Amino acid sequence: MSLVYQINKGMGKPIVFKGFQGQYISYVALGMVLLLVGFTLGYIAGTPLYVLLPAILLLGAALLVVVGRLSKHFGVHGLAKYIAKRGLPGYLRFSSRRTFTRLRLVNGPIMLNRPW
Repeated sequence: MSLVYQINKGMGKPIVFKGFQGQYISYVALGMVLLLVGFTLGYIAGTPLYVLLPAILLLGAALLVVVGRLSKHFGVHGLAKYIAKRGLPGYLRFSSRRTFTRLRLVNGPIMLNRPW
Protein backbone atom coordinates (compact mmCIF):
# COMPACT_ATOMS: atom_id res chain seq x y z
CA MET A 1 0.00 0.00 0.00
CA SER A 2 2.82 2.42 0.79
CA LEU A 3 4.38 1.84 -2.60
CA VAL A 4 1.28 3.07 -4.42
CA TYR A 5 0.54 6.27 -2.50
CA GLN A 6 3.03 8.96 -1.60
CA ILE A 7 2.83 10.66 1.76
CA ASN A 8 3.15 14.43 1.58
CA LYS A 9 5.01 15.27 4.76
CA GLY A 10 5.40 18.93 3.86
CA MET A 11 1.78 19.90 4.38
CA GLY A 12 1.46 23.13 6.32
CA LYS A 13 5.07 24.17 5.79
CA PRO A 14 5.76 27.41 3.94
CA ILE A 15 7.09 27.31 0.41
CA VAL A 16 10.84 27.96 0.32
CA PHE A 17 12.79 28.65 -2.87
CA LYS A 18 16.45 29.68 -2.82
CA GLY A 19 16.05 31.11 0.68
CA PHE A 20 12.90 33.10 -0.07
CA GLN A 21 9.88 32.12 2.00
CA GLY A 22 6.19 32.40 1.22
CA GLN A 23 5.03 35.64 -0.37
CA TYR A 24 8.61 36.87 -0.94
CA ILE A 25 8.86 34.48 -3.89
CA SER A 26 6.04 36.37 -5.59
CA TYR A 27 7.68 39.71 -4.71
CA VAL A 28 10.88 38.62 -6.47
CA ALA A 29 8.95 37.26 -9.46
CA LEU A 30 6.92 40.47 -9.79
CA GLY A 31 10.08 42.57 -9.46
CA MET A 32 11.85 40.56 -12.16
CA VAL A 33 8.89 40.93 -14.51
CA LEU A 34 8.89 44.70 -13.90
CA LEU A 35 12.62 44.82 -14.60
CA LEU A 36 12.08 42.89 -17.83
CA VAL A 37 9.36 45.33 -18.89
CA GLY A 38 11.60 48.25 -17.93
CA PHE A 39 14.47 46.83 -19.97
CA THR A 40 12.15 46.34 -22.95
CA LEU A 41 10.80 49.87 -22.75
CA GLY A 42 14.30 51.31 -22.37
CA TYR A 43 15.56 49.32 -25.35
CA ILE A 44 12.63 50.42 -27.51
CA ALA A 45 13.17 54.02 -26.39
CA GLY A 46 16.70 53.84 -27.73
CA THR A 47 18.70 53.85 -24.51
CA PRO A 48 22.22 52.54 -25.17
CA LEU A 49 22.84 49.01 -23.95
CA TYR A 50 26.00 49.99 -22.06
CA VAL A 51 23.78 52.22 -19.89
CA LEU A 52 20.66 50.08 -19.74
CA LEU A 53 22.18 46.68 -19.01
CA PRO A 54 24.23 47.67 -15.92
CA ALA A 55 21.27 49.64 -14.56
CA ILE A 56 18.91 46.66 -14.88
CA LEU A 57 21.49 44.27 -13.40
CA LEU A 58 22.11 46.62 -10.48
CA LEU A 59 18.38 47.02 -9.83
CA GLY A 60 17.90 43.25 -10.04
CA ALA A 61 20.69 42.62 -7.53
CA ALA A 62 19.24 45.28 -5.22
CA LEU A 63 15.81 43.63 -5.51
CA LEU A 64 17.21 40.24 -4.53
CA VAL A 65 19.17 41.67 -1.60
CA VAL A 66 16.27 43.72 -0.21
CA VAL A 67 13.67 40.97 -0.56
CA GLY A 68 16.14 38.42 0.86
CA ARG A 69 16.71 40.60 3.93
CA LEU A 70 12.97 41.05 4.38
CA SER A 71 12.46 37.30 4.10
CA LYS A 72 15.12 36.55 6.71
CA HIS A 73 14.10 39.35 9.07
CA PHE A 74 10.32 38.94 9.09
CA GLY A 75 9.81 35.30 8.10
CA VAL A 76 6.75 33.95 6.35
CA HIS A 77 3.96 36.10 7.79
CA GLY A 78 5.96 38.67 9.75
CA LEU A 79 5.90 41.43 7.14
CA ALA A 80 2.11 41.31 6.86
CA LYS A 81 1.81 41.43 10.65
CA TYR A 82 4.26 44.33 10.82
CA ILE A 83 2.32 46.33 8.22
CA ALA A 84 -0.99 45.52 9.93
CA LYS A 85 0.36 46.63 13.31
CA ARG A 86 1.59 49.92 11.86
CA GLY A 87 -1.86 50.52 10.38
CA LEU A 88 -3.62 50.44 13.76
CA PRO A 89 -4.66 53.77 15.23
CA GLY A 90 -2.92 54.77 18.44
CA TYR A 91 -5.98 54.33 20.62
CA LEU A 92 -6.35 50.67 19.59
CA ARG A 93 -2.81 49.65 20.43
CA PHE A 94 -2.35 47.57 23.56
CA SER A 95 0.92 46.58 25.13
CA SER A 96 -0.53 43.40 26.59
CA ARG A 97 -3.48 41.05 26.22
CA ARG A 98 -4.52 41.60 29.82
CA THR A 99 -7.34 43.92 28.74
CA PHE A 100 -8.97 41.14 26.76
CA THR A 101 -8.18 38.20 29.02
CA ARG A 102 -9.86 39.85 32.02
CA LEU A 103 -13.14 40.38 30.17
CA ARG A 104 -15.91 38.29 31.66
CA LEU A 105 -19.44 37.79 30.46
CA VAL A 106 -22.04 38.30 33.15
CA ASN A 107 -25.30 36.37 32.75
CA GLY A 108 -24.45 34.93 29.36
CA PRO A 109 -23.88 36.68 26.04
CA ILE A 110 -24.72 40.33 25.64
CA MET A 111 -27.83 40.84 23.52
CA LEU A 112 -28.42 44.18 21.87
CA ASN A 113 -32.00 45.15 21.16
CA ARG A 114 -31.84 47.57 18.30
CA PRO A 115 -34.71 48.55 16.05
CA TRP A 116 -32.74 48.15 12.85
